Amino acid sequence: MKHESLHRHAVWLAATLLLSACGGTMPVQPQAVAAAAPMARLPYRGERVAVTIYEFRSSVPEIGARGATDMFKTALAGQGRFALVERARLNEGVIREKQINAAGQSTGKSAQKSLRAAEYIFEASITELSAGDRQTQGGVNVGGLQLGGGGASDALGIDVRIVDAASGEVRDAVAVRRPLKSSAAQVSGTATLVQTLRSMRGKEASPLVPDVSLQTSRKDSVDQALRGLINDAVAQLAARF
Repeated sequence: MKHESLHRHAVWLAATLLLSACGGTMPVQPQAVAAAAPMARLPYRGERVAVTIYEFRSSVPEIGARGATDMFKTALAGQGRFALVERARLNEGVIREKQINAAGQSTGKSAQKSLRAAEYIFEASITELSAGDRQTQGGVNVGGLQLGGGGASDALGIDVRIVDAASGEVRDAVAVRRPLKSSAAQVSGTATLVQTLRSMRGKEASPLVPDVSLQTSRKDSVDQALRGLINDAVAQLAARF
């Protein structure tokens, strides 16, 4: 019974230390998740300005240009300042529907109507994805119980411009940047800790004492961070428009 009690105390100590390590390595500030929340719709101020985006440029393998473009469209459509007109996928949607109408296969006169002109064009690109801006790592051994942990901070940044479709003039621009946090912690050596504690009491530990190993890790989502950056950039530009 004493042996089982000692073992339970050792496992409890390992779990407690692991939770403490996780708490110490987790990011202390909320990042992408909070910023990626839906934007507040701006008050209606007359006819909305027609805008579009052709492509969100991305040279980062983790972020596809099509997905980033769709995120940007969602952010533009969610604002109260702009009327979003489609340009990136005309052949897959609007043009195809006009062709169907022109062939007499649908009702209405959509084939005879012109597309609404975009007054301004948004241009956006990922200009920064830096790895290892800051890294920390450490560990401690207590009676054979090994506790380790570490954390790292990367960064993601985008640049956004508003271009006048008539003159080509860049009317406004903004650059936004956000950190990406990651952390990890691990605990092992519970069997060694049991042996150490029993030897301090002049007793031998059973060779069947299990050695518990626990690991945990966390990393901020790049997609969530990107959506948060896009929402921030569009909100800033819309407020100044």
